[in-house]
Amino acid sequence: MLVANDKGLLAMDESNPTCNKRFAALGIPQTLEFRRAWRELIVTTPELGESISGAILYDETIRQHQQDGTSFIQTITDAGIIPGIKVDTGAKDMAGHPGEKITEGLDRLRERLNEYFEMGARFAKWRAVIAIGPGIPSHACIEANAQALARYAALCQGAGLVPVVEPEVLMEGDHTLERCSAVTEEVLHTVFNHLYTQRVLLEGMILKPNMVLPGLSCPVQASAAEVADATVHSLLKTVPAAVPGIAFLSGGQSAELASERLNAMNLRFKSRQPWALAFSFARAIQQPAMEIWQGKEANVLAAQHALIHRARCNRAARRGDYHAAMEGY
Repeated sequence: MLVANDKGLLAMDESNPTCNKRFAALGIPQTLEFRRAWRELIVTTPELGESISGAILYDETIRQHQQDGTSFIQTITDAGIIPGIKVDTGAKDMAGHPGEKITEGLDRLRERLNEYFEMGARFAKWRAVIAIGPGIPSHACIEANAQALARYAALCQGAGLVPVVEPEVLMEGDHTLERCSAVTEEVLHTVFNHLYTQRVLLEGMILKPNMVLPGLSCPVQASAAEVADATVHSLLKTVPAAVPGIAFLSGGQSAELASERLNAMNLRFKSRQPWALAFSFARAIQQPAMEIWQGKEANVLAAQHALIHRARCNRAARRGDYHAAMEGY
């Protein structure tokens, strides 16, 4: 369901501090009510369910309501979108490993998953972050994060939730495309080894990885075709065919680049890939709309228009039908 019919996931699970940071950059007040209003704008966007199969929520968001009292969960479900929930509690500094992070949140996770299931969530997400730099990532960092991802996934399946497994190799740095490819392959090999050890049913999970990209400050950037080739080749080496879908994170890419690169993968490899290649974007769908909204009620309809446009562009990219002319909306 989550990767059927050329749809993808909308990641609207930013933590309150992260959401406030985005608001601050645009001069939007960083309050509970403005966060609620922004999320209501998203979930009430007309025809969103035509391109979005599932929405990943944050703990605050899953408990919120529209101004008319309708719960966000009900609004999302009525739109034909499956509600999901972010369940990790964030990436923290890893002891003894400067510059590296370990994601926390396994304590009482079983109980939290049961609560979210009762609230209506049907899938969950856990994000691990892997940085590339001098001497990193370390084997210890990759192993610790992979084990946590696998334990989370097993607990999800025990609670009746589909786990979205997100090992993100970060874009920050001056590393090459080849270096990102090597690290991504090591990370994915390790993650699937631990998923196997924890007896996670691969047919009942979604992988949410990074695209293979050169670092943001690398002097040699890659074309969409080069990114597509490097990404899919790395995935073919590491991701079992039993996994039904791969939903890429955008990781700070611009909205247009994320669509272009996803399109290139499906255009070049759709006949050869064993899994669906979909999207699970946050900023690459939301940022243009947030910039239009600016926290003002008068801008809601224009912002929703921008949001649905990006969702449709990414659905087209899943079919290999996206092209630059679509951006002249």
